[in-house]
Amino acid sequence: MRAFGGDSFSVESAGLEAGSLHPLAVASMREIGIDISGQTSSVVDDLIRQGRQFDYVITVCDESSGQQCPIFPGTSERLHWNFDDPATLTLSGCDEEKQEKVRRIREQIRQKISFFLQE
Repeated sequence: MRAFGGDSFSVESAGLEAGSLHPLAVASMREIGIDISGQTSSVVDDLIRQGRQFDYVITVCDESSGQQCPIFPGTSERLHWNFDDPATLTLSGCDEEKQEKVRRIREQIRQKISFFLQE
């Protein structure tokens, strides 16, 4: 969203618990010229305690696998985009096969962001 939305959006990334970036996700984004290696993910509860307000909250958790999505009080619009989480994929096979799975997720996300920005 940062790369494609420009200054139109202030973007935060947060999860239910602190986490780290998946190395295959970092490599996949680097392939399209986006360096996320220095990015961090906040914890949802910290943003709520800070009183942060958002016009949109876009959740990407995989509810079908039992993951819980956070709820932000005062949010004017919540959008849910269901994507596989690279950290939970069964990444068997050679390195190239693993990377290809992550590329597919990246492209799904990129397409969804493109549609969102057009709207």
